[in-house]
Amino acid sequence: MFGLFKKDPAKKLQQQYEKKLEEAMQASRNGDMRANATLTEEANALLAEINKLKAQD
Repeated sequence: MFGLFKKDPAKKLQQQYEKKLEEAMQASRNGDMRANATLTEEANALLAEINKLKAQD
């Protein structure tokens, strides 16, 4: 019952992951491949964290 209002950390990480992918896509469209690579790497790190959290459940 008390877990009803507990926030899901994976959901927050998922939103951050999607935002990073969107930023990476915009950087790619603007021709900034260095920023694209950096943002994609950050997104992959977030995805690894999400998978780790889901594996614990």
